[in-house]
Amino acid sequence: MSAPRNSFSLLVAALAVLALTGYLAWQERQTERPEQIEVTTAGFLEMCLSCHKDEQPDPAHAATMIGCSPCHLGDAAAIDKDKAHKGMVLNPGDLRVAEKSCGKEGCHPADVRKVKNSLMATNRGILSTLLYYWGERDTQNAAITVEQLLESGENSLALDYFRKLCATCHLWKQKNDLPGAPKFFNEKGGGCSACHYIPAKGDVRTTVTSFDEKRQQGKKPHPQISKKVPDENCVRCHNRSGRIGISYAGMFEGEGYGTPYEKGKPSSKQLPGGRFYLEIAEDVHHTKGMSCIDCHTREEIMGDGTQYAHYEEQLEISCEGCHTAEPGLTRKGRKVTNISKGKEGAFVLTGRNDGEIRPLRPPKQDACAYPGHQRLSCVACHATWVPQCYGCHVKRDLSDTHLDKLSLKETPGAWEEGRSYIRYEQPMLAVWKDKVVIVTPGCQDVVTLIGKDGKVEGGFNRFTMAAINPHTTQAKGRPCADCHASTKTVGLGQGTVTKKDGKWAFHPVDQGVETLQGRTVPLDAFVTIDGQQLQHGSRPDLRPFNAEELRRILRVGLCLPCHERYDDPAYKEYTPQRSCPKYQEP
Repeated sequence: MSAPRNSFSLLVAALAVLALTGYLAWQERQTERPEQIEVTTAGFLEMCLSCHKDEQPDPAHAATMIGCSPCHLGDAAAIDKDKAHKGMVLNPGDLRVAEKSCGKEGCHPADVRKVKNSLMATNRGILSTLLYYWGERDTQNAAITVEQLLESGENSLALDYFRKLCATCHLWKQKNDLPGAPKFFNEKGGGCSACHYIPAKGDVRTTVTSFDEKRQQGKKPHPQISKKVPDENCVRCHNRSGRIGISYAGMFEGEGYGTPYEKGKPSSKQLPGGRFYLEIAEDVHHTKGMSCIDCHTREEIMGDGTQYAHYEEQLEISCEGCHTAEPGLTRKGRKVTNISKGKEGAFVLTGRNDGEIRPLRPPKQDACAYPGHQRLSCVACHATWVPQCYGCHVKRDLSDTHLDKLSLKETPGAWEEGRSYIRYEQPMLAVWKDKVVIVTPGCQDVVTLIGKDGKVEGGFNRFTMAAINPHTTQAKGRPCADCHASTKTVGLGQGTVTKKDGKWAFHPVDQGVETLQGRTVPLDAFVTIDGQQLQHGSRPDLRPFNAEELRRILRVGLCLPCHERYDDPAYKEYTPQRSCPKYQEP
């Protein structure tokens, strides 16, 4: 019986081999093979190039040089389209895959770790400060990051506010991850691509999120990948909060009235989200055609590998880095690569985007070296305006839902925020460590909490003044009266100062607003005439002027009607005790 069984088994095996051979032969006839094996000029097998012949990212990333797979991953040796595309990524700059793409050996292996630890990726300063302001941490230096929130799902009242209203501006955000959102929001984020991605001409689509969708929509021009970062890439995020990106270009986000009207209709000058703006004085560097990256260095933008808690720790540039007799070094002692000596021995700055040569000039010594101004930061005089958003009214309603921008899920708790008013004139001054700096309402939070039943169940207030470099620098400094004769500039708020029987008094215009916790302090007041601090400082060592400083500053204001200039002989060896025939009681 064994012989027939063996014969049958052999027959089945032979038939199976014939069937497999036939299938393989049929499959081979069905497979469209390229005419030649594609190899890059660097010597890598790259079958992607047999189909993708017209992709032109930029000379440094030319497809014929490095291929497609080093950036987009996938299987470069496969000739089947589906197999080749398996595991591919549309955005190689996404921080979730950047180590395998941008950060692979031979490309930019040191940079991905730096970027992940940078403030633009971690949002550590925003997160830890918000948690501290709202009483959920006992320090504003907490080591909490966006990456941790993505992994853990951690949430709280303050974190829910961040997740739903703030979390579209960080490098972990994926491009096109907000279905139905305006183009402006979907273009944000993308890791390395947030800065280095330049859309190809004619590319107006922003909803493609995968290679399958891309194939369905037809050919799409490949974007440029460039180290020449345009300002618009920066402004995508730097247009809220401190609004430094739009301020640099001379745009002030005004009230929502849409004035001045145009032919009876609201102004056409609008920012994304229907935010109207006015055109004011642009930064002097912007008037000269300078880009953001002409000043800001690689290490402070991309990070240097250290995870800093606040912007001033990561910041490297300073006014003195350019405007001194021997410019060219950052605050951390690093060489600024686009500063050099020109043909005539004078220092110049070369534009990183446009290649223009711009001379660097030291400041006027007679003004900046004036003894009474030794504590002044450069911006204290030369930033003549700053966005000032007073009274941030925040409401959370648990009877409704809101999109969490990290989890991309609708969750209970809808947030709304508004403001009491916004101004730009007479920037307020205060003291940070040993320097006089500009401050602006950081977070004047009036928080109202509404329960699931739609009824108010509580709330709290937290008022803070924050130091800012507003990016509104002007060649000519503020007039003397703008500081010495302005109660708003010195931190008292709009109002009138009087002195009677040797006693100073201040009469404010702003009377504060009514809240669940009672009436607030005047929104534009940081300090009383007696030196009592009324609002928190954004750092422990940031404070308003004290009583003696206020009197010394304002006393000079009495001299200005007759002695208008800082180089007036009256101010030579000036002392507060000096008497004046016109004002017997200073």
